[in-house]
Amino acid sequence: MRAKFPSQKNGRLVHCEGLLELDAAYLLEVNQEVTRYSEQPEPFHYPDGGRTRRYTPDFEVTLKSGEVVWVEVKPLRSLAKPEVRRTLDCVSSHLQRTGKAFAILTDETLRQEPLRSNARQICHQVERNSASLTKLHSALSRGVISLPTPLGDVTAALRPLGLNPYSLMIAGALRLDLTKPLNPSIEIELVTENAHAWFHLAEEHGF
Repeated sequence: MRAKFPSQKNGRLVHCEGLLELDAAYLLEVNQEVTRYSEQPEPFHYPDGGRTRRYTPDFEVTLKSGEVVWVEVKPLRSLAKPEVRRTLDCVSSHLQRTGKAFAILTDETLRQEPLRSNARQICHQVERNSASLTKLHSALSRGVISLPTPLGDVTAALRPLGLNPYSLMIAGALRLDLTKPLNPSIEIELVTENAHAWFHLAEEHGF
């Protein structure tokens, strides 16, 4: 099953080859360490014994640090298949030798709750042109809102200013506790310069 995901972060539709890739897109969209991502990037060749094979990652992910990570999305059960494991081991070894980062994301990571449902809810509430950081900081300086504040109150205060807290979360300006189900009473806070990531998909790679 193919799916199309409207990405604010990329400013276009992201085409996903399956529901697990769609889950990955939702989480890459709300991950504040990720600045952009693209599906089915340029393929490359890797050595496999005496042969050369072609491989296309599922996503190319660019982080705030500027690092690029190639991402493969796979159901956990498929990693037990010898042919799949061999392919991914060869790809990983090749990328490691060439100084490139490689992460495998499984359903065990991508379908954690309530993170998965929260990511979907945030993305579904996004509105276009509603993530102006200048307007947000102006509202804070004028005392229109103060943070941390319950999500419902922030939403009501920002709406007349043409701002949307969900869009501002994806823009990396606001965040809340994604380990709890989203509701109007959950507190939302400003992201500070040295703030820790609000969740990780592949912590060893910084996102």
